[in-house]
Amino acid sequence: MHIAQIGTGRVGRPTAYTIMCSELADKLTVCDVKPGLAAAFAEELKHVASSLGIDVDINSCEKDEEVTNADIILISAGESRTPGVKMSRRDLAVQNAKIIKYVSEITAPRNPGVKYIVISNPVDAMAMVCKKYSKADFVISTGTNLESLRFRSKLAKTLNVPTSKIQGWVGGEHGDATIPLWSTTKIHNQPIDKYTASKTKTLNKNEIDSYIKHVSKFIVDNIGGTEYGPAASFRDITRAIVKNTDEILSIATPIRFAEIPEPTFVGIPVHLSRTVGFSLYESLSEKEQEGITEAAKAIYQTYKIAINNLE
Repeated sequence: MHIAQIGTGRVGRPTAYTIMCSELADKLTVCDVKPGLAAAFAEELKHVASSLGIDVDINSCEKDEEVTNADIILISAGESRTPGVKMSRRDLAVQNAKIIKYVSEITAPRNPGVKYIVISNPVDAMAMVCKKYSKADFVISTGTNLESLRFRSKLAKTLNVPTSKIQGWVGGEHGDATIPLWSTTKIHNQPIDKYTASKTKTLNKNEIDSYIKHVSKFIVDNIGGTEYGPAASFRDITRAIVKNTDEILSIATPIRFAEIPEPTFVGIPVHLSRTVGFSLYESLSEKEQEGITEAAKAIYQTYKIAINNLE
């Protein structure tokens, strides 16, 4: 399995590292336009592989066109949010769309049958850009999988239960229009409302919602950017594809809505393996479905702004 990581910045490096340590790649290519960055990072990866006894062919490049015959390409190239500045992921759309368009057009012919996992923000709109210009059959955004991890983590702390005993996902936009999907949430295999009632525990759902939406800004402002949480999330997505696990992950795939003229990438829990399976959309509450539709509208508007600046 040849996996390529395009963009080896704050998110790309830990993502490639985590994928390698999870032994998901026989060949790993890291690529970045900054002179020397990918090459230096590749050397470090080789040292880690030596420590762990992992046999993996590690390569680096500075030109996207040098990425060839990859099975999976993860794209994290682009600008990120500025620490201490109030800005949305949507604010990155125009500048990052130019990068995603170029990467998509230049890599698609050189990597037949490749599966794209788009990471660059605003990730759902950027996946739409990648789909448009790569014309690849398999393009997904990392969607709200990271928010789902944050959701379970916060619930575990709030209710004082092990994270492993929590099931639940977040949908909508990776960003301002994210939606906790309470109808999917179970504690010790019990619906969350039934569980809290049986334990006479109270749960402030608005507080959980606020945490999911704002914790990333706290991390960005204090560390400079999110790193390890995203890397773990993106590893999980990559693993589902490589290992063909058919596990439920809240990624963004193209969905058609009556109110939107084009299929729009929006986060919904789906069965993911080497293909994208069926989603949990029909089992969600009416309110949750409405929230996902509104999130899709916002994503589509961001996409159109980006595209209008490209054409």
